[in-house]
Amino acid sequence: MSANQIVRIVAGFFIMASLAAAHFAGQIDMSKLSWLWFTAFVGANLFQSGFTRFCPLDSLLHRLGFRESTGIGCA
Repeated sequence: MSANQIVRIVAGFFIMASLAAAHFAGQIDMSKLSWLWFTAFVGANLFQSGFTRFCPLDSLLHRLGFRESTGIGCA
């Protein structure tokens, strides 16, 4: 497993965990449709892409002609 995959998994987990913690602490209401569901989608996508290596944004950027990263820098 690469460092990039681990970063995606951890980042996605923390996004979803923070939303769940805020919901169960009564700070946010995830039972109603809101922009927080978009945040949950991003977190879930990050998490799954760490395991499956499939990311819709990666695919879109590749089709638009962007190159792969050189591995230098953060994430």
